[in-house]
Amino acid sequence: MKEFLESLRVQRWDDHRYYHHCRINQSLHLLSATAFVVAYGLMFVDPAIAALLAWLVSMTSRQAGHFFFEPLGYDHVNEATNEFKEDIKVGYNLRRKVVLLSVWALLPLAIFMNPGFMGILPAHETLLEYMRAVGFAWLYLGIGALLFRTVHLFFLHDVQTGLVWMTKILTDPFHDIYLYHKAPLQLLRGERFADRDLHISR
Repeated sequence: MKEFLESLRVQRWDDHRYYHHCRINQSLHLLSATAFVVAYGLMFVDPAIAALLAWLVSMTSRQAGHFFFEPLGYDHVNEATNEFKEDIKVGYNLRRKVVLLSVWALLPLAIFMNPGFMGILPAHETLLEYMRAVGFAWLYLGIGALLFRTVHLFFLHDVQTGLVWMTKILTDPFHDIYLYHKAPLQLLRGERFADRDLHISR
């Protein structure tokens, strides 16, 4: 357990120091994390609505922070190129995220053209039924993406690395709230980047 927790700490720290320099990105992660926590609660009430909230609010705000606001050039704080960071990324790097988000974006069209989606999803006749079908499809996509990368890491590294990554992903919303709850205020103070904090904490 001690080794597991240390590995979790390292994965979290690498993710933070390599991919969360910008306070805008941190603030969007705070929004994303808050919505994810609400979605976790909704899973026990209405899984389809929970998935819609998770993908439409949490995932879009989270990935927008990475794609549009995070510096992609040479990382002077960590003395690493963007290519190096992408190569060592344990989870979904930007290239893998593009594939995942492309599937996510195409699913609503596929469901619209094929109600019921070969019997996998509830058939829809109304807009509300269509949205719920999309919600279930996105729920299955999220679970599938999590399990696929976890098992993939079993073979690329070892079982512990995969389980640690899965634990990190599932607990990231709570950790992000703890880590980035001050980010909006820091951004309002004109602190666009957290490089100084990352350098001190290294």
